[in-house]
Amino acid sequence: MNDIIKILQQNARISNTALGEMLGITAEEAAAQIEQLEKSGVIKGYSVIVDDDLYDKSTVYATIELKVTPQRDCGFDDIAKTIMMYDEVESVSLMSSGAYDLAVEVKGNDLKDVAFFVSERLATIDGILSTSTHFILKKYKEKGIFIDSEEPDERGLG
Repeated sequence: MNDIIKILQQNARISNTALGEMLGITAEEAAAQIEQLEKSGVIKGYSVIVDDDLYDKSTVYATIELKVTPQRDCGFDDIAKTIMMYDEVESVSLMSSGAYDLAVEVKGNDLKDVAFFVSERLATIDGILSTSTHFILKKYKEKGIFIDSEEPDERGLG
């Protein structure tokens, strides 16, 4: 099953026939294994990686570091669940660095959208002590996929 996951992470649109050929099983067996992974919750969904420079140049991404007061009996979970509910939020992660507790990845239409989200929504949640916003200027690689259409030079020359 690990092999199926690795292949689907690189190409979730691969046919069951091609997947079966790669793994030495039938297309039906591949489909059944994928269905089992979905039903068991291992596979949560599928997504598309987009080159925003080609699709929508106005899209803005940011990583927001949050210092949070853990809540009694639930730690960081309740605050993370509250943050997850906002449409702007792409991901929420608990960090171990000590400098901050939660990392929140957000997407907005422009800088003002993200700034408004941080100041009016995130910063007002009980338990959030401080925020630090880092705007992402350019994505080079996402989920193992090169965003720039040019293949990197293995020698680092171009």
